[in-house]
Amino acid sequence: MRVLYLLLLTLCLLASPLATGVSLLTGLGQRSDHYICAKKGGTCNFSPCPLFNRIEGTCYSGKAKCCIR
Repeated sequence: MRVLYLLLLTLCLLASPLATGVSLLTGLGQRSDHYICAKKGGTCNFSPCPLFNRIEGTCYSGKAKCCIR
């Protein structure tokens, strides 16, 4: 019976680092909003967009604006 508990404890200890890494792996397939803005040909500005530019989205997790001509 002790051997069974020891095997179960070992399995739990080995699987615990995998559970913390799952949250890190979910963000690997997503591009940052700054990258998406630059890919569209825009620039990220913390100040208002220059004249004749429009706001197309956000950058830096919503802290800046993506401005495109």
